[in-house]
Amino acid sequence: MKMPLKNSLILLAAATIWGTAFVAQSAGMDYMGPLTFNGLRYFLGAAVLSPFLLLKRFGSRRARHTDPGAALKTEERQIPSVSRILAGGMFCGFFLCVASNLQQYAIISVDVGKAGFLTAMYIVIVPLLAFFRTGHTSLRLWISVALASAGLYFLSISGGMKFESGDAALVACAFVFSLHIMCIDSFPDVDGVLLSFLQFLVAGILSFGAALAVETISWPAVRAGWFPIVYAGVFSCGIAYTFQIIGQKGADPAAASLILSLESVVSVLAGFLLLGQKLTSRELFGCVLMFIAIVLVQLPVSGSAFRSGEREKTL
Repeated sequence: MKMPLKNSLILLAAATIWGTAFVAQSAGMDYMGPLTFNGLRYFLGAAVLSPFLLLKRFGSRRARHTDPGAALKTEERQIPSVSRILAGGMFCGFFLCVASNLQQYAIISVDVGKAGFLTAMYIVIVPLLAFFRTGHTSLRLWISVALASAGLYFLSISGGMKFESGDAALVACAFVFSLHIMCIDSFPDVDGVLLSFLQFLVAGILSFGAALAVETISWPAVRAGWFPIVYAGVFSCGIAYTFQIIGQKGADPAAASLILSLESVVSVLAGFLLLGQKLTSRELFGCVLMFIAIVLVQLPVSGSAFRSGEREKTL
């Protein structure tokens, strides 16, 4: 269950960016429709990654010319086929498009705190999907999930939890984001930057194509809302989603989803540190619960007796 520290830090960086980029997503809605906003930010995210892909391709060609054994090393890495690479980009892009647009539509009518809570319920769904796929899970993981879920509730919900219009879209969004996390886990052999580029391209085409059909696109409004698009496109998409793909490689998707859910904690702490917003005792308690959950799921299993007990508790 424990993942390398490097992967944990990369996923934490993704969660940190998402936690500070939610404001840009909300601000973008003042200028354009959700599909238009998402289509443009995903195209921008793909554009940001293009130079890195070209540099990687140039670097690999140069290495083959200077190092006679480079071609043999490349073959030993078993590079995936073009069809598999395209399949990864198409599936990940589809799930990303559906989930992000469900979220974008829902935040028009749903309280931001509740939206964050319902969206982050992928921390419960991902372990369930992983269990159905592999047949294995552990008691420690579910304790972490329970603690994180309680922490999210105290962090996000201040009143009652009434089911309102838009909530169903967020529940569906959490489920599709879970599929997106599992989909990334299914393509560990595909280069992270390339997979990220392809998923942005697919999500951008699907989102903007739908926007042309159902939304009125005002280019003066788009120009007026350039900053939210740039921020969400460069940071939330180009950097954070790429970090997610790289950080998930070789990591347990359930543990990865717990770290990614820290975006809710980051958004609250950012408001406290940058905007001078007060951090209530309820929110502080929620942050503590979530941090305990993340630490618990990252702790190494030590001692043969404990490992034996862990195996006995595996469902």
